[in-house]
Parts: sequence; structure tokens; C-alpha cells
Amino acid sequence: MATIILLPAYSGQDYVRVGLTDNNFQNVLKQDTVIYGTAECSICDRNSKRIITQIPANTDIYIRNSASGLLVSVGTQSAVVGDIVIICPQGLLGVKGLQRKGKPALYHGAFELVKNDKGFYLINLVEIQEYLKGVVPNEMPVRFGLEALKAQAVAARNYVLTPRTQAYKDFSVVDSVSSQVYFGVNTEEDLATRAVMETDGIIALYNNEPILALYSSTAGGYTESYANAFSEPNTKIFPSQNKPYLSAVPDKPEFEPLDEEEKAAAFYGTKIPSYDIESPYYRWTREWSAVELEEVLSKTLQAQSKTGFIFPHFKQDDNLGKIKDIKVMKRGTSGKIMEVEILTTKGCYKISKELVIRRVFQKNGISLPSANVIFIKELDNYGNLLKITAQGGGFGHGVGMSQFGAGYMATKLNQPYYNILRHYYQGINLGTFPTTVSGNEYKLTFWAPIGRAHIVITDTNTGKLAVMINGKDYEFPITKSMFQKDYKIDISRYIEDGENIVVVYPPSLGRFATLYIEIVEAYGRDSKD
Repeated sequence: MATIILLPAYSGQDYVRVGLTDNNFQNVLKQDTVIYGTAECSICDRNSKRIITQIPANTDIYIRNSASGLLVSVGTQSAVVGDIVIICPQGLLGVKGLQRKGKPALYHGAFELVKNDKGFYLINLVEIQEYLKGVVPNEMPVRFGLEALKAQAVAARNYVLTPRTQAYKDFSVVDSVSSQVYFGVNTEEDLATRAVMETDGIIALYNNEPILALYSSTAGGYTESYANAFSEPNTKIFPSQNKPYLSAVPDKPEFEPLDEEEKAAAFYGTKIPSYDIESPYYRWTREWSAVELEEVLSKTLQAQSKTGFIFPHFKQDDNLGKIKDIKVMKRGTSGKIMEVEILTTKGCYKISKELVIRRVFQKNGISLPSANVIFIKELDNYGNLLKITAQGGGFGHGVGMSQFGAGYMATKLNQPYYNILRHYYQGINLGTFPTTVSGNEYKLTFWAPIGRAHIVITDTNTGKLAVMINGKDYEFPITKSMFQKDYKIDISRYIEDGENIVVVYPPSLGRFATLYIEIVEAYGRDSKD
């Protein structure tokens, strides 16, 4: 009889499923692959959790797609199987030929191979902490310092727990910039690992819910509101519904809103000092002759018309004509273009949404770094367009945390990670993942910075709450009024500056809607008791 192996549940807030792409970070669907383990591996049936076979260390496992299942070959032995899980409890898993930062790609956790009609997915099932160790140093240079890396770790933890969209039903994120960059074990860095460990369990919250912690390389000195940069994922409505914590934020309070053409031109036409000033993309220019841009637009308008954000649609046989003018019709608070019109001798085309605009105005096949851009037009004596210059600032969508800005705040302003996060995500607090608790004990592990911590309970009855904090038992009364939304229990005097373990024992007659630990930092506040 086959052995049953106890595989982790790989669910909830402890694990993540990551779709692994190829060396070009493009294809997530595979036809074949070669897997190995640095120690003995087990191949298990994904559904029954039974071990199919065990494989010695550093032995190639060849897997090919076939009409009837997955063809698995090891040495001279082959078999067609269904979906499988490969585990290597005493070592790491690798993919033959897959490189990350010029090194062989190695991974913690397990590999899950899931077949569909066109091939199969190679999915890394991994603990979130181990996943983040492979994300943080690849999303942010370690030279940005520990506090910036901690801010990145929290943002990345939020991002994987609450992604904006989930394009694939079999996994939550991919390992490329389409989600966030994850390169596995061989790219881990000690300082980034420390940042992950010293923010263990901590996420950013708004109104008792995890936020969508968007971030980009360089905001250009002024971040943009979510609604002005993104469309609704399902309906494609643009502008989208706003998220209060993702509101436009200037690096300095004296920066005025840039939604008017003159103000945007003055801001992005100069290098006004801001938190992003050390980024190579803080300010940039792109130039086209009129003929060159007409050739570009004839291709990009057709390609981007598929998004639904170009009106009228530009079809394959359409003639663009000659460009007569480029008019910015609407800007966001940061000066980001929300809508631009291209007037030609054959018609007028309206382009909406920052990513589509960036992809329309390409130079040498590369999209604009951002949509924080002004267009300078050079005309001949007859008013004909000769040359177009784009002056812009920033790199990426510019919503949420600016990574270069976080690095500046950490290294130049000596700000702790929670102040960095609160600058870029307005009105947030920090805490553990809110979870529905009823009847069973609930364990929370988190790393507390110097400061205070509260147990936050919503929709609870009055009574008493039994809690174990770092191995010691306590009991707290709950005296919530009928008009009180949240009830907070101050546990500051019992927590330690570092890792803490709190076990909550819900009362048998009580109930909670959600419960989490809120971290209250000492910076700018009273010290704890």
C-alpha cells in the first residue's frame, strides 16, 4: 500500500502559490521541465497526498505534457500521472536550466505541477516568509537600508495576501514584474532577510482590512491617487473607485497639486528636490520627429486598441495621417496624464489610462517610463509639427510607495519603516492579518518594534478573554458598549521588543467577527508603560 504523506495545507495567510516563468519571465504555461532536489525528493499525488515514488538527491526528474496526463521520467523509468506535488523536506528544489540573476534557481517549499488543456503550470508552494526573502532584495536594492527594506517587506506581504487581481485560478501571483519579482533562495541577501524577519506577521491595515499595497520604482516627487491611474479590474471603468489610503501624496507639503498644465510643466521640467531625486528616472526626456512618431503610433494605437481605452479603435488597415496636435485633456493630482488626444489629418484619437498612454508613446520599442509627462511641440513656419519632446518624471504607475523615496527617507531622513509606510499609505495602521475567530484558540506570531500593541476585536460580546502572551497566561475583561465598533485590549506591558507569540482563547459563549494585533509605534508617541 502506498504511503500517505502529510503535506502542508498551503492555505490561509501562511503560504503562497507562485507561478514560475521562464528565463525571459514570459511564459508561465509549460510543455516540459526538468526538476531536481538537493536532497531526497518525494513525488506525491496532488489529490490523494500519497507518495508515488521517492527520488535520490540531485537526480533529474523529466516531466512532459501529454494528452493523457504528465509524463514523468526518472532514469529508465517512466509513467503517466495526474497532477503531482514534489517535496524535498531536507533540501531545496531546483529547475534545470532556469536562471535567476545569473544563478541556478533554487526554491524553498514544494513544487506543484497542475495540468490544463494547453500544458501545465509549475507552481512553487512556499511559506510567505520564505517567499518574501526571495522578493525583497530583488524588488529593492539593499543599499536603501534596513528601514526601507522593512517597508518593502510589509508592502510585499500585503501585496501577496491581497493582490489587485488574480489572473490564474491555480496560483495567486507569478514570479515576475507582472506581480512582484521573486527569484528564490540563491538571490537572498542577509539585510533583506533581516527586514523580513523583523516585520514578521505585520501588514498594513485600513478600517480593519489589509490594504492593496501598490508600489513602484519612482513616483517623481508626487504619488498619484489609485482612481486616477487604474481602472476597475472587472468592469474596466476608468477612472476607478478611489481607495482612501492610496491618495496622491507630495513628498513635501509645499508641493501644490499638478492637475493643471502649467503646474505640471513647471514641476516636471525642473529637478525640484524631493525624496525621489536620487533615482535615475527622477527626470527624463524622449524625442521624436513628427514622421517617427507617426510610424510609432500607427503600430501602438492598433495594439493598444485591444485594451478598450482608445477611442475610436485604430484598426489594422486604418490610415493615421499626419499628426496635427497632441493635447492633454485631463491630469491627476500628481500631473499624471489620465486622458490625451492625438489630432491627425484623418481623425482624433482619445487615449485613457496611464499604462495605455505609456505604451502608445514608445521610443525605440520601449514604453514611456511614466505618464507624468508634458509634451513640447516644435512647429515650422507654416504651423506644421516637426518635433515632439516628452519631458517626464518617475518610473512606474506612481501609486502607493515610491521605492526610491523609501530609500531616501530611510538613509537621508533616518525615518523608521512605519513612518515610511504611513507617508505613502494615508490613514493606515499596522497589525497582524484580521481573522474570524470563534470557538477555537488562535495563535498570532509577530515582530513588534519598540512601542505598544493592542488586541483589537470587532463585533464581540462582553465577558472575559483568556490570552497567552509569550508563554504566560492572562485574562482581560471585555466591557464594550453597544455603540462601540472595536474593542481594544492594551497588552503593551506584556510584549517584547522583537518576536512575540500571542494565543487567544475565545470564550465559549462569546463571538468575534475579526481579531488582530495592532502595533502602535513609539516614534512620535509616548513610550510604553
